[in-house]
Amino acid sequence: MPLAQAPVDLLDEQVIADTCGTEPSWVCQQVLEWTDGSEFAARTADFLLAKPLRIALILLVAGIVNRLARRGIRRFTERIAEGRERSVLKTLRTFTPSVLAPTSEVNLRAAARATTVGVVFRSCTTAVIYGVTLLLVLGEIGIDLAPLLAGAGIAGVAIGFGAQSLVKDFLSGIFMLIEDQYGVGDVVDVGEATGTVEGVTLRSTRIRDVNGTMWHVPNGEIRRVGNKSQQWARALLDVSVAYSADIRRAEEVIKRVADGVWCDEGFAARIIDEPEVWGVEALGVDGIQIRLVVKTLPAEQWKVMRELRIRLKEAFDEEGIEMPFPQRTLWVKNEGDADALQPSPAGQGTRPTKAATRRPRTRKEP
Repeated sequence: MPLAQAPVDLLDEQVIADTCGTEPSWVCQQVLEWTDGSEFAARTADFLLAKPLRIALILLVAGIVNRLARRGIRRFTERIAEGRERSVLKTLRTFTPSVLAPTSEVNLRAAARATTVGVVFRSCTTAVIYGVTLLLVLGEIGIDLAPLLAGAGIAGVAIGFGAQSLVKDFLSGIFMLIEDQYGVGDVVDVGEATGTVEGVTLRSTRIRDVNGTMWHVPNGEIRRVGNKSQQWARALLDVSVAYSADIRRAEEVIKRVADGVWCDEGFAARIIDEPEVWGVEALGVDGIQIRLVVKTLPAEQWKVMRELRIRLKEAFDEEGIEMPFPQRTLWVKNEGDADALQPSPAGQGTRPTKAATRRPRTRKEP
């Protein structure tokens, strides 16, 4: 019997390797046996049955791995968010247990951050898993991967040089989200832009300033961030009084006014701790500055400062405490009056003459 027609168990291993490859599939071997060594039938069956089955198995395993990985990432990010929330609330409640009892705002922020970070990690994981799956499928089909990998490497280098700023923005956005540097609703100072954060993506941050201008700042361009809305804020007010005023009395009035705002129902929920008068901060040209500080909830310091200014002005008026303001003396000089300004006695500068204060008369033409 010819070798091509011999049973598969009597065929030479070299024939099986030439027909079905170095790693022959069960389908190829069985078809080779059933057809008495027909190479065409064995190769056709291997291409139409064995390879699709292997490709389907690869896709099935990839789908299962991707699903398990995404589920694990989701649970991991949820646990991180819950742990972060508990630590933040524990820190904040050491300042004011009663005021910060509602946790809905903190919960929403932690959930939003966890969702964003989870989406990024899940997307990256899915891209890696299905990228490897694509390479395995191409290998099963019989495509040589070496030229593809070489071309992909060259393309990756070219894209990396061309889009390095974009990659920088994405990496900065990822670290910003993980570290929770700021979030939507925070009042931040990023250097060239200061205002309220209205949107955060992996590439850029949208900030609206006090004038209503919307700033789109790439995350890679943000060198430093000043967040005015994390945990607590401080209303710092330097109150000026005249040098002739009684400083101790002025401090008592300032403390009384600040305590009144603290006890006000409309502001009690905004103020965390008892207001403090730190004392004389500076001896200025126009007056003496007394510093008042009030610890408040994030982004509430400006409302508290506005109310304090109003009440301090009213209290100073009632107590007769003078608040200094710049004063200026203007001398009017007519043209042609060379001697309009005459020297005053020694040490008193110059004094105006009558001509300097005389107003020109106007004449009506007929």
